[in-house]
Amino acid sequence: MMEISARQIAEILNGTIEGDPDVKVNHLSKIEEGVEGSISFLSNPLYTHYIYSTQASITIVNNDFYPTQPISSTLIKVEKAEMAFAKLLEFYNQIKNNKSGISEKCTISKSAKIGTNLYIGDFTFIGDNAKIGDNVKIYPQVYIGDNSVIGDNTTIFAGVKIYSDNLIGKDCIIHAGTIIGSDGFRFAPQNGENLKIAQIGNVIIEDDVEIGANCAIDRATLGSTIIRKGVKFDNLIHIAHNVEVGEYSFIAANSIIAGSTKIGKNCMLAGQVGIIGHLTIADGTIIAAQSGISKSIKKTNETFMGSPAFEINDYRKSYIHFKNFSKILERLDKLEKELNQRNS
Repeated sequence: MMEISARQIAEILNGTIEGDPDVKVNHLSKIEEGVEGSISFLSNPLYTHYIYSTQASITIVNNDFYPTQPISSTLIKVEKAEMAFAKLLEFYNQIKNNKSGISEKCTISKSAKIGTNLYIGDFTFIGDNAKIGDNVKIYPQVYIGDNSVIGDNTTIFAGVKIYSDNLIGKDCIIHAGTIIGSDGFRFAPQNGENLKIAQIGNVIIEDDVEIGANCAIDRATLGSTIIRKGVKFDNLIHIAHNVEVGEYSFIAANSIIAGSTKIGKNCMLAGQVGIIGHLTIADGTIIAAQSGISKSIKKTNETFMGSPAFEINDYRKSYIHFKNFSKILERLDKLEKELNQRNS
């Protein structure tokens, strides 16, 4: 982080200063780990005691915070400290990633069309007829295949591989190691052999999508695998051929969606969720961690849990019986023996 003063930070956050407006910081810290030259924040009342011992040079606090002991840190008061610190993190991130220029060590096809104000890192390859928009940042060792399109203001981190014919929208972020457009897993058994079915579709990623590290999004057999606007992926997610993920849905790490399944809008999939192929998941569905979905969900805004999963309230009631199953069997055995004795 560049060196910045309390006065400058207060202007960015529209806050007021209590303390030295000229004190400067050059890095961020947790309040309990604050050292001289760092900036931190306090929003959770459970951490209030740390503000009296922290060595952070600047601390962001809520407007309604009033100290009861002396404080060495300069305070910047804002309406919501946590949101203000998040805004500062974004400001810091923009500065950190504010790279520009095209490396002499990259390879760009003569038929590719590239925009303005780009960053293209070392050993990146851009194929024939690819189109790169304005203000795009492509980090080292990225592969962009023939005919692929990258929209304006998109950032592609190191080692991403985008196969041919794929479309990436505007304002997207694709993290390191992700592969977009690899073949879908389609084989046809024939005479004791598995005949590979050619995958000639593509992947479409709409605007404002973020894809975590080391994800794999397969191209469609025919047509497109589609990730709609505003979707956010965690790391290590597999999306199979012809899947569609609806707008503004969230998917956490290690989740797998099998081929041709359609996920609705505003859905939330927790970690290690598995969904089999050719299903439809209704808008607003929430699926708890490690759940397995084996049939379509048609009613909107419900929560599911378990494997195979069912509605979460029913699952919780059933779980009581799962836990006591051995005791229930013992009671049944006892009752059966008593009945047999009476009837004998």
